[in-house]
Amino acid sequence: MSFESGTTALLICPLASKLPDDFLERFAHYSAGKLDDVKEDPVVGWVSGRHLLENEINDNTSICGGHLYINLRKAERKIPSQLLNAICKREELAYMQANDTISVPRKERQRIKEDAIERNLMKMPPTISATPIVVDRANNVLYFGAGSLKAFDLFLAEFMRAVEVEAVPISPNELMLKHFNTTEADLPTLSFCGDSGTDDEPSPGRDFLTWLWFYCECNLGIYKHPQFGEFTLALEGPLTFAFSNAKAKDPELCGAGESVVKKGNPMTSAEAKAALSVGKKLRKAKIMLARSDAEKWVFTFDADTFAFSGLTLPEGEEQELNSRFEERVMFLHLLHEAMEGYFKLYVEAVTGDRLAVTEKNVRQWCKDKESL
Repeated sequence: MSFESGTTALLICPLASKLPDDFLERFAHYSAGKLDDVKEDPVVGWVSGRHLLENEINDNTSICGGHLYINLRKAERKIPSQLLNAICKREELAYMQANDTISVPRKERQRIKEDAIERNLMKMPPTISATPIVVDRANNVLYFGAGSLKAFDLFLAEFMRAVEVEAVPISPNELMLKHFNTTEADLPTLSFCGDSGTDDEPSPGRDFLTWLWFYCECNLGIYKHPQFGEFTLALEGPLTFAFSNAKAKDPELCGAGESVVKKGNPMTSAEAKAALSVGKKLRKAKIMLARSDAEKWVFTFDADTFAFSGLTLPEGEEQELNSRFEERVMFLHLLHEAMEGYFKLYVEAVTGDRLAVTEKNVRQWCKDKESL
């Protein structure tokens, strides 16, 4: 996936501090090196954002539109399993013929396999994979080009080793700390229906996404940013509903713990209304975000991880490479600002005196929701 064009997955990760002045030299120190040098063990290191064979990290290769743009590349040599099995089978047959036996001892099979790997591994071309990152230095935010928190943890270890700066993906807890100087533990659990089964457990991301659906249908999904103007947000199918872990284990609840509604019109489907009525909440949904008539973001949002997938950015107007890249990073920044803005609206709606009114309204919305 690439930040230059097409769709991408995304984690938005504010940095704890600015990059050091010599950040390019630090990344260059941990560059991935040449593929010819890859031997038995996987090699992980940095390459430029331009392509995965460029292991020189400098102003010309790794700064685009004023932003840091690099890849964390993993390279390793592997013998395809079918080829390795064929080589081993050939050697085992030769052993049985030479020793006039109908079987090969376990230790001998292991020796044959190790010898096959040693003789053939370096004949195999290295396989490579990579994850792109962009650092918007003006806003001190890192954009991680994958949606997996496990992949992010592996990346973060290498990132901190190079520049000693921590990056933390946005989440309900991080946003509560940033904007309200408190934690997600202070957010109430929002009930969209009457009690069903065991008490629910906190799932602030799912509460936020389900409330966002309510907000889109009852308030047209409008958010007015003080600097960037008016955004409009709408949910689309497919929709993924899920019980909390506590409810999923409740024997009194019927049906699957998770359900996906994607055929027809998911927003007005009987399946969607039924999912809400039994206490399920949105875990994942496709979203369209717009600013003016020309700018539109489309993505799937995972409420549990605050990860974006299949993200399509607005078309933009710039044609020159650096200017176009700078424009696309600005679109990422606008997405970040908008999503934080909607989250702030949610927190304001469910805290203090407004909680009772909000809960009453969302329950009425669920009850009155039209279904086909």
